[in-house]
Formats: sequence, C-alpha cells, structure tokens
Amino acid sequence: MIQKILSDKPTKLFLIIASFFVANALIAECIGGKLFSLERVFGLTPKPFSLLGESGLTFTLTCGVLLWPLEFIVTDIVNEYYGPKAVRRISYIAVGLICYAFLMFYVSISIPPDTSFWTGSQITNGVPDMQAAFDGVFGQGLWIIAGSIAAFLVSQFVDVWVFHKIKKQTGDKKVWLRATGSTVVSQLVDSFIVLFIAFKIGKDWSYQRVIAICLVNYSYKFTMALILTPLIYLVEKTIDNYLGKETATAMKMAAMGKE
Repeated sequence: MIQKILSDKPTKLFLIIASFFVANALIAECIGGKLFSLERVFGLTPKPFSLLGESGLTFTLTCGVLLWPLEFIVTDIVNEYYGPKAVRRISYIAVGLICYAFLMFYVSISIPPDTSFWTGSQITNGVPDMQAAFDGVFGQGLWIIAGSIAAFLVSQFVDVWVFHKIKKQTGDKKVWLRATGSTVVSQLVDSFIVLFIAFKIGKDWSYQRVIAICLVNYSYKFTMALILTPLIYLVEKTIDNYLGKETATAMKMAAMGKE
C-alpha cells in the first residue's frame, strides 16, 4: 500500500510541496524577530519619511517577509492543482506546528540554564549572557505570536477565495492575474492583521500608526509579488512536465470542482 502511495506522482508532489510550505512558514516565524533595513541591503542610507502624519518611517522590515512571498506562491500552486481544501489542510498543519514550536520555545526558555559553562560560553564573541540571548531570540511576545498566526490563517483563506474568483472568470488563461491578484490582496490583509493584533491591541498603537506602517510593509510585499510572478509560470511548467499534460489538466479541473 505504502509503495503505491509513494510511487504516485501527484501524491509525491503534494508531500514535497506541503513539506516546503510548512517548513517555510515555521522558519519565517522563527526568524521574524529580527528586523533589517531594506535600504542598507542595497547600500543606501535610510532617509526617514512621513506617511499619514506618522514621521520617522523607514523601510525597516522583519526577516519573516523574506519568506512570506514564497509562501503565497506555494499557496497558489496548491490551489491550482489540488484545490482550496488542500490549501486549508496544509494551513492548519502549519499553524499547529507553529504553535507546537512556540510551546517548545517557551519550555526551553523556562528550563534553568547551565551557569557553570553555557551562560558565559560566548563572552569572547560579544554575548555575555547566553540565556538572555536565547530568551531574546525565541521569546517573542504572545500578542506578536497571536497576530502572526491569525494573519497567516486569514490571509491564506483570502488568497484561496480571490484566486478561485479570478480563475472562474479567466479559466486556464491569465495565470499571472489570479496568482498575483490573489497574492497582493491577501498580503494586504496579512500586513494589517498582524500589526493590528500585535501592536494596536497588544501595544495600544494608534490606528494611524498601524495603517502607516502597514502600507510601508505592504509596499515591499506588493513589489515582491510582481517580481516573483514569472516564477509561477516556471513552477507550473516544471510541474506539468513532471506530471504529464493529461494528469496535470485533470488535476486542475478537479481543483476547480470539475470532473
């Protein structure tokens, strides 16, 4: 039985895609605690600007945004070949494992550290207290965790809904429209929800500040969605060649609820 399952190309492909999707989501959550300057990535000096009355804004982003555009591309691929039910299933699995990971982070933080060696083991490397460093890296606030998980789930469902709405109108044509269209809408939802829960509810920020920072973050995500659009065509072509045109077409029809 297991050999039959593992030799089935659509099944093997789904396992690979689902594994990448879950791993990508988990990694994004783990590295999301680090902020970086997008301007400095390109060798530019950050120049603060104002938006909606909020001054001192720069393109300071969380490292999690490096991976989220890929996550939405994978969502669109799963949507295309396996349908919305498959997207929901892997989204629930990802959220479950993210919650499990944060629980284990909390347990690890709570365990008394070894003070005879480990706590001061990296002093020569500029880390005087390894326990404090460990807490700082893995001890994200509960509001940030709740915000990121809620934003992930809601944006995934929005992506699925927009994707299928567009596909019903365009059929198999205009892959770029349904892939990019669903991503730019869902990324806006994702950006707002995580900031609203983590900082409006959790830190009592003003709506003005939340929306201003949301738009800054979204401008990056929107740009990346456009830049990565050709990747959708490359991935689809690769999958069609792997599955065979007949199987790929049948899967796409089934994903749309057509037999």
